[in-house]
Amino acid sequence: MTGADPSRRSAPGAARRPRAVLVGPPGAGKSTVGALLSECLGVTFRDTDADVEALAGCTITDLFVERGEPVFRELERAAVVSALAGHDGVLSLGGGAVMDPLTELDLRDHAVVFLDVTLTDAARRVGLNRDRPLLVGNPRARWKQLMDARRPVYERVATLVVSTDERTPAEVVEAVVEGLGLVRAGVTEPGPEEEYS
Repeated sequence: MTGADPSRRSAPGAARRPRAVLVGPPGAGKSTVGALLSECLGVTFRDTDADVEALAGCTITDLFVERGEPVFRELERAAVVSALAGHDGVLSLGGGAVMDPLTELDLRDHAVVFLDVTLTDAARRVGLNRDRPLLVGNPRARWKQLMDARRPVYERVATLVVSTDERTPAEVVEAVVEGLGLVRAGVTEPGPEEEYS
């Protein structure tokens, strides 16, 4: 797949574009890796889940319960469109955002990193039940079901696939920087003691 040149610098007046767009399932480490990657590159980090919560005025869990998944997906799509057009740092998309066909099309010209993770590592990191409305009931079985449906799309939109299994966030950041040919900002690299949150 040919993607955007992630190392390019925007000329004055040029459209702003994310340096890297992170996608993947719950527990892949998108938020943790995204924050560290943005620090490494000297840019800001943006998470469309946080954007959705700001638009809705409540948590994603409350949004699902009170207004339903269709309203959540509508707000998520608006957040993705805004972030892809106006953010020039590191961007993390919610786990299901790529399932919108328009979002999949929008991502074709971006440097997209699929942070892959196994169920074992995802469960260890997040427990698969904390603020995860789509994982209610049997979280492990539901996670596997979601991943089976989403994996082909994650792989299709990805410029780069990086496994986060048995890797520290710093090791994942290093793999992303090298894989996309990104230029560091000269800041101190995250230490090996960094953990997923």
